[in-house]
Amino acid sequence: MRSDFIKKGVQRCTQRALLKSLGLDDGAIERPWVAVVNSWNEIVPGHIHLRSISKAVKAGIISAGGTPFEFDTIAICDGLCQGTIGMRYPLPSREIIADSIEVMVQAHMFDAMVLIPSCDKTVPGHLMAAARLNIPSIVVTGGPMLPGSYRGKKITTVEMREFMGKFKLGELSEEELNIIEGLACPGPGSCAMLGTANTMAAVTEALGMSLPGCATAHAVDAKKIRIAHETGKRAVKLLEQGLLPRDIMTQKAFENAIMVDLALGGSLNATLHIPAIAREAKLNIDLEMMEKLNSLTRHICNLLPSGPYNLKDLDEAGGIPAVMKELSRILNLDCITVTGKTVRENISDAIILRPEVIRPFDNPVHPEGGLAVLRGNLAPNGSVCKHVAVVKEMLVHRGPAKVFESMEEAIEALLDGQIAAGDVIIIRYEGPKGGPGMREMHQIASIINGMGLGDKVALITDGRFSGSTRGAMIGHVSPEAAEGGPITVVKNGDIISIDIPKRRLNMEVSDDELKRRLEEWNRKRPKLKGAEGYLQRYLFFVTSADKGAILKEPNGDPALSK
Repeated sequence: MRSDFIKKGVQRCTQRALLKSLGLDDGAIERPWVAVVNSWNEIVPGHIHLRSISKAVKAGIISAGGTPFEFDTIAICDGLCQGTIGMRYPLPSREIIADSIEVMVQAHMFDAMVLIPSCDKTVPGHLMAAARLNIPSIVVTGGPMLPGSYRGKKITTVEMREFMGKFKLGELSEEELNIIEGLACPGPGSCAMLGTANTMAAVTEALGMSLPGCATAHAVDAKKIRIAHETGKRAVKLLEQGLLPRDIMTQKAFENAIMVDLALGGSLNATLHIPAIAREAKLNIDLEMMEKLNSLTRHICNLLPSGPYNLKDLDEAGGIPAVMKELSRILNLDCITVTGKTVRENISDAIILRPEVIRPFDNPVHPEGGLAVLRGNLAPNGSVCKHVAVVKEMLVHRGPAKVFESMEEAIEALLDGQIAAGDVIIIRYEGPKGGPGMREMHQIASIINGMGLGDKVALITDGRFSGSTRGAMIGHVSPEAAEGGPITVVKNGDIISIDIPKRRLNMEVSDDELKRRLEEWNRKRPKLKGAEGYLQRYLFFVTSADKGAILKEPNGDPALSK
């Protein structure tokens, strides 16, 4: 065992003395050491309950003959950061999380890991660490929050943000808004729709890194505690079997995870996180592969924000095992998982209990997956759109650009009545480098919908969107403005052409005019926004969104390590 390097032999007597100061006896020291990598804190709703999960995990580890050691990583709530300078930090935190796990696990020579993430960047950060370290590892995600209820209707943070737009229009009183505030989020867990957190939990399960049923087992459900206990036991068994993350997270397993994500209509942020996780496993996943898989997949779950059903509905319908059962004709069923069994074996007994939530493959919500990768002279390296959350009227759109250098400027113009039906809002210098940090544009997207403009206005940005965003919102425009991409030289009034079915995104200017504008911009190339501390280092090393906003290798080459 790896831990033997610390605890075995006469020469390690000092280390054993230190371990005994923790209250450990010889038996506990001699058993396999399992890191319980929690992400508990007191400010993130999706993480406030994680100590109850880690308690069950540790009990499972002990019952299987291991010794657990718990520590925490940082975790940021994207929802709390929305619309503030703090939104620069969630995406960069992904790398901090992965690095900090590496540092703790390698320094203390743990034999195996149980990872307990919950919200947006913690899940990919933990998976990146598992793939990088490649010691026996298993994940138990924190689970979704139950939906709230208002006037007999289920509500989540999706509706909460849109109520703000209704308040601005005078359609909702401040008193009523205050009442809704107390009802929308009834307890712990990740936000109760298919946002980034729940998307990545589903990806984790489909990838084979968490137990069947884990992704949709809710934060307050006793089923989650049972899964956590079994997860602890499985960690020790994985060590005994020698089953490693890279044995599980193979190219075909990533294909499964992507197809499940697309069938659910998951968050666009998965296009950033899946390539980053794969890279740590020495694999290459790119937008082209996702686009190809999208054409093979069908959107079979009409979940919030693009449909009426929430995560509780999905759990009641059979969860991810039932989704995978319905997709079995296109999945790689022989992939091994943390159960020690194949996908085929894991889903053999899965049943779809609510067919209106998990639709038949031959009667889908949409005939392809939920991702659209758009290219054109505005996004030569690609941009992404969650087309299943776009109203039919906006799938093809042509309108004048209204250009802003930040989200705050755009919100001010929107609330001031400067945005009209048909306009195409352009928000630039919000990419990985330009932000820096690639903020989510969810605040303005919610206001657009709340003001009744969701079927009349499009938004294009080199920033990103929350998984709970709906409407004609096109993000991750690459190259970003800070790198001199064409979005840099869009002018007010330029006609923007969006054709989602044909996957095209263009500004209607001649090639010569576009070339002239870019040359002029390069001559006057502005300095990037000021950044200090970690963001300054992040700005220097981060790559474009089409590469997953991964960090460059020390030699400057963002390609895979050989």
